[in-house]
Amino acid sequence: MPGAPLLQPVETAFGQSHADRLLISASRAATLKLANQRDAAIPGQPVLLRGAERFGVAHALGVADPALDLANPMKGPFAALECDWAEQAAAALELARLAGILPAFLVDPDGAGEPVEVLPADLAAFRDPARLAIASRAKLPVAAAQDARIVAFRSPNDTREHVALIIGEQRSDRPPLVRLHSECLTGDILGSLKCDCGPQLNAALAAMAEEAKGGGWGVLLYMRQEGRGIGLINKLRAYRLQDQGFDTVDANTRLGLPDEARDFPTAARMLDLLGVRSIRLLTNNPAKVAALEAAGVAVAERVPHALPDNPHNAHYLATKRDRAGHLLD
Repeated sequence: MPGAPLLQPVETAFGQSHADRLLISASRAATLKLANQRDAAIPGQPVLLRGAERFGVAHALGVADPALDLANPMKGPFAALECDWAEQAAAALELARLAGILPAFLVDPDGAGEPVEVLPADLAAFRDPARLAIASRAKLPVAAAQDARIVAFRSPNDTREHVALIIGEQRSDRPPLVRLHSECLTGDILGSLKCDCGPQLNAALAAMAEEAKGGGWGVLLYMRQEGRGIGLINKLRAYRLQDQGFDTVDANTRLGLPDEARDFPTAARMLDLLGVRSIRLLTNNPAKVAALEAAGVAVAERVPHALPDNPHNAHYLATKRDRAGHLLD
């Protein structure tokens, strides 16, 4: 990054690396009560810290990892510093999110090795949905629909491989019933009761199968964006914070990560590659409708997709309703 120092992710800083400064996200800085400092008061801008002592790995992890907040509430005092490479800093934090690691970096640490130049333009190119292409197609009989077909998508520089499951005969005169579903290992595979992802996935497939029986069709977009785009490990960190009493929105904020980081332009690109021009979207979230429309998808109808809660996810669903605007009643 021209003009920027060498950055090393705190989470990957093994050994005895030390640094005088630490880069964190704006929301993490707010959690650490730094928003009243001039250089930490710009909304959404990464914050550069100088601590009361040199940032060793253990100390930096204590500052960056919110799971330690309640046990060690006082980690400062910290001084926010002017950051004259804010654009590069923001790109670094976005790379951390994409990598699924904590958004915190040691700045110019001892023994970190040779720097690798990364430009904000490189990040934009990496996320460019136009680079996504169909990689393969096949028949895939599933329990809900034995005549289903699967289409896999891949981008040249991205290891995440998204898929679409098509149920029923594709037709141009009838918008398909579409579900945009983000990967959830704990819910989809392990049957977690903390969320509603597994039941939503199964109910969506069943609804598409019913649609096909009536002459319609459906498309499930299964997106490799665990935890709404923050990654599996960070999602589990958020779960740990929920165990301490924080809701899902506040848990992400304390992590320094966004509550919503899903890649809607990539979903729009998948539909475009499938030749889908208009959809009936299976969702309880009006913001998802707006995000897809902003990405160029014509949403002809929002189809409700509410399911019963259970004692383990009732608070999670209430948070989605009360803080994220989901229509669950």
